[in-house]
Amino acid sequence: MLFEVWAPEAGQVVLCAEGRTRAMERDPGRAGWWRCEAPAAGGTRYGFALDGGPVLPDPRSRRQPDGPDGLSAVVDFAAFPEPEEWPGLPLPGAVLYELHIGTFTREGTFDAAAGRLPHLADLGVTHVELMPVCPFPGTHGWGYEGVAPWAVHEPYGGPAGLRRFVDAAHRHGLGVVLDVVHNHLGPSGNHLPAFGPYFTDTHHTPWGAAVNLDAPGSDEVRAYLTGSALAWLRDYGLDGLRLDAVHALADTRTPHFLAELSAAVDGLGARLGRPLFLIAESDLNDPVTTAPREAGGHGTHAQWNDDFHHALHAALTGESQGYYGDFAADPAYALTKTLTGGFFHDGTLSSFRGRPHGRPLERGTVPAYRLLGYAQNHDQIGNRALGDRLSARLSPGLLACAAALVLCGPFTPMLFMGEEWGARTPWQFFTDHTDPQLAEAVRTGRRREFAAHGWAAADIPDPQDPATRDRSCLDWTEPARAPHTELLAWHRRLIALRRDEPALARAPLAATDVSVAGDLTTVLRRGPLCVAVNPTGAPAALPVGAAEVLAAWRPVDPPGADGVLRLAPESAAVLRYGRPRPPSRRGEAGETPGTGVSVPR
Repeated sequence: MLFEVWAPEAGQVVLCAEGRTRAMERDPGRAGWWRCEAPAAGGTRYGFALDGGPVLPDPRSRRQPDGPDGLSAVVDFAAFPEPEEWPGLPLPGAVLYELHIGTFTREGTFDAAAGRLPHLADLGVTHVELMPVCPFPGTHGWGYEGVAPWAVHEPYGGPAGLRRFVDAAHRHGLGVVLDVVHNHLGPSGNHLPAFGPYFTDTHHTPWGAAVNLDAPGSDEVRAYLTGSALAWLRDYGLDGLRLDAVHALADTRTPHFLAELSAAVDGLGARLGRPLFLIAESDLNDPVTTAPREAGGHGTHAQWNDDFHHALHAALTGESQGYYGDFAADPAYALTKTLTGGFFHDGTLSSFRGRPHGRPLERGTVPAYRLLGYAQNHDQIGNRALGDRLSARLSPGLLACAAALVLCGPFTPMLFMGEEWGARTPWQFFTDHTDPQLAEAVRTGRRREFAAHGWAAADIPDPQDPATRDRSCLDWTEPARAPHTELLAWHRRLIALRRDEPALARAPLAATDVSVAGDLTTVLRRGPLCVAVNPTGAPAALPVGAAEVLAAWRPVDPPGADGVLRLAPESAAVLRYGRPRPPSRRGEAGETPGTGVSVPR
């Protein structure tokens, strides 16, 4: 087997495999690369020693059976069972479901999560979006302090476990998206600096020195990250990648790293004959992120839209602290602007940042699916002091209102695990650092951060306490109890309605017409669908015109001759204009003839 490693500053490199050492030779065709042949098979443990130093794991390790500081192990992908034919699922028309392998089930493994895939298939989502699965210290963590960007966390099930999960998802008709972190590596177990200039002091980030995308040696670093991304898609059969915090990718080169990466992913998709896509998390509100490469953009296929989340959150909860301030000042305006224009801050003053922020999207040309819309995600829940979900503050009726705007709104919808039934379990920040000093630093830093906002230190969950992770695990008995059962039926119905209107998938932002009153009653029209929402505590009369009611959170009569829909407090309805609806599927939970799904609060 051929072993290779990039170590441009080393004078000597030794391969250590199964207790034997073998000197490596410089590769004459590639500057800075070392290579040698050695007997190996799947499971062979190995590492590299540079200039007489300690044996370190392979920067391109595909498996770390003993954690980030242990030896690497060879993975024989050819020995995995051959996957069934999978045509792929494109992003337009998708409904994503974000989950964390370590807390989606109590067991916290790929195999246990695969056992719950029938629930997701029945819910109607199209893609599962996994939070990061690269190795990190200990057993439990969010995954954003991972190292070894080509490997899979062993406690989850390692490479074989991930492959089994993806194959199982595809058998259920579900695509799989993986969250990958290119902007930094975790503080513990990161051995890349010993091998070469993977990081640079030219730029600084919240995590220290930046990943080297534009300083000397950056060609190989860019190829390292691109190669990792393609390996996830190729070797595990993944359908897309979510790119964490691309605004922290400091890159002054042309083309930008994201443009190189998107071109490589598009090329791989063409060779494989199935759609592949990239979803960027960006704090920049910059249209260049998703603009086509030929138009000077980065060419990623979509980006998270935090502005829509903030507008919806502020409108429903009334919270106004921190970055919610601008959205809470006039919540009706904020909700209208984000639903029709995508970004709220599109060159406007951001009081939270103390400066103007963002640029406008071209409403007439940008497909709305290029923005992801959500009421909750791992960040917006887990970065709260107590990790409390919307269900901790909102009634089932208000949760139903949020679901109607997310799942029948203009953007590609995304749910966070358990949201579909109004899960009451929190999603808290937890770690399992094996370094005592680092563990205490994380614990102290978390308490200091929230003390500045008035929280007592004793109230902040200890990230290192195993109970913090345990509290964050979903309770799978909840969906069988009210009001969770009704919320689950509501989400299923809304997703089915979205699936019945495939023409909406590629419509531009300009195809959305929204009216939001000062009391936050909302009428959203998009194509043949109309979404009416009344989040207030009083009945509402909403002018919607002549339309047929397809689904309602609480029983509602069709609009009268005056075209007015009369909604109960804290309720929502979805209507269709000008076309008879297909026959309802009798026997669905909560279905009432003549009104689609009617789910009482």
